[in-house]
Amino acid sequence: MKKIVEYRTLLNVTKDATLKELKTIYRNSMKDHHPDTIADDAERLAAEERSTAIIEAYHFLVSVAPETLEKTKEAYTATTSTQPLTEFYYDKGVLFMNFADGAEYEYFGVPKNIYVKMINADSPARFAKRNIHGAYLYRSASKIVAE
Repeated sequence: MKKIVEYRTLLNVTKDATLKELKTIYRNSMKDHHPDTIADDAERLAAEERSTAIIEAYHFLVSVAPETLEKTKEAYTATTSTQPLTEFYYDKGVLFMNFADGAEYEYFGVPKNIYVKMINADSPARFAKRNIHGAYLYRSASKIVAE
């Protein structure tokens, strides 16, 4: 969740920002911080770092936006309700889950104790269906890995 807050702060948006608003803010930020518009080499390097951070924040926030999640809800529901869970792990406050159909999802804000309960559950997949799917903010990580 810390990552999400940092990205929202960087782009100066609220959690209710629409995709259209995100796109407008992203474009305006890139116009202001694009490295090609700066002549000084030292300032250009700083602008490159800033523009890279802006791009990363924009793509991340688009992937967790309610509109994006609504568009992909049908595929998400089909995967999480019918596909076996092949692998899961927890890293820096994010729970990663891989499914048999190749879909991969990241869940944000999952407490470590929930992850421990999942590990100790008789069926981690059933535990996830009951306690994680639909309860935590998620995004598809399948495209991220493919890129």
